[in-house]
Amino acid sequence: MKLIYGVKDKPKFGQLLIFAIQQLLAIMTATLVVPVIIGNGMSPAAALVGAGIGTLFYVLCTKAKSPVFLGSSFAFINSMFAAFAGGVSMSLGYLGLIFGALFAGLVYVIIAIIVKIAGVKWINKLMPAAVIGPTVAIIGLSLAGNAIGDLTKGSIPDVVASPLIAVLCGLTTLIITICCSVYGKKMGKLIPFIFGILGGYAVSLIFTLIGNATGNDALRILNLAPFTALVADGVTLKTFLSVPDFTFVTAAKGIGELNGAYLGTIAVAYIPVAFVVFAEHIADHKNISSIIETDLLEEPGLHRTLIGDGIGSFLGAIFGGCPNTTYGESVGCVAITKNASVYTIITAAVMAIIIAFISPFIAFVNSIPSCVMGGVCMALYGFIAVSGLKMVQNVNLNLNKNLFVVSSILIAGIGGLTLNFGQITITSVACALILGIIVNLIVSKASDEE
Repeated sequence: MKLIYGVKDKPKFGQLLIFAIQQLLAIMTATLVVPVIIGNGMSPAAALVGAGIGTLFYVLCTKAKSPVFLGSSFAFINSMFAAFAGGVSMSLGYLGLIFGALFAGLVYVIIAIIVKIAGVKWINKLMPAAVIGPTVAIIGLSLAGNAIGDLTKGSIPDVVASPLIAVLCGLTTLIITICCSVYGKKMGKLIPFIFGILGGYAVSLIFTLIGNATGNDALRILNLAPFTALVADGVTLKTFLSVPDFTFVTAAKGIGELNGAYLGTIAVAYIPVAFVVFAEHIADHKNISSIIETDLLEEPGLHRTLIGDGIGSFLGAIFGGCPNTTYGESVGCVAITKNASVYTIITAAVMAIIIAFISPFIAFVNSIPSCVMGGVCMALYGFIAVSGLKMVQNVNLNLNKNLFVVSSILIAGIGGLTLNFGQITITSVACALILGIIVNLIVSKASDEE
């Protein structure tokens, strides 16, 4: 893939700001929704600050060679629920979120030390292209249901919008994104998601205004409540600026309640999941490596990406409660726009921290309809899947041993194979990867001639 901007290229300042906004829009909805799912007063804006700070540390740790944004991890959702289980106080629960991310980060650090000593050749042998390629494809394909589910929904609570109207808004977003990327010139080709989201948002707004005027709920797609909330008490400073409720502030009040049994519960909830996310970490970095045509596991090294991800995850939890992880949406954005500039990632991280304090921008993001983001994600997740399939191009599928490896991964992943051990869930991506590794080990001794 020929990149328009390489990892070390620095776009002009004005362009850089726009590229960074596009990265933010690509990752922001998923980042903000995790604290909403967990509830317990968690602040989406604080999670955004945590994602920005975690990303900056990751970039620093990887010597600015890996253009990936870190955002709130969905893999740890059940672990985060465990922090509040048993009727513990909110302050102790928040402290549990921080300790949980610390335990998960330590797993990454320990693995990083092992990798630093043993190298990564064993990983490449354990996970060749026949394993990694279909696994990366599964990352995109496993998210397909989320994209299509969002495509058919509006965003107003307790209002059932017409699925047909929602799909129309979502497909408008997708088509504008496609046209800008394929036919656009200069900036149009580089920021197709911004044009797509704005176009879909505009169509959603038109339908919503008509629905409000006629009392027709089927046309009400866009939720204007985040904007009206800004002026609910009149125009005040909070209408424009507000300080997020950072996790560490509430967590500090729970130190006196901390005990060994609770720490043990948190460790059991977080540590096994960290090993699962490690497998996805490998797949994500193999994917971005294929896009920028540099093996990140070799340079800057898997040990650096692991430490950056692990400690970046811990930093994210200190501020927003959510462990971070490398985002497929960010990788997809790089692939589609062909802009791998790490300066875009750095700027996006800084902007994430700043805009978390800017009330109108957070309100705008919260108001973007699900169907519009569904249209965007059809492209993002699709590109992740295709990038994985491209890795398989170099695999000789005329050999049964390779066919069995690839097919077992695809069927396990697409079929949604998951395993549950109490509060621990091994995701379909991780299950597919583990199964692929096992099958590959079984057939690895077979002849390359059939």
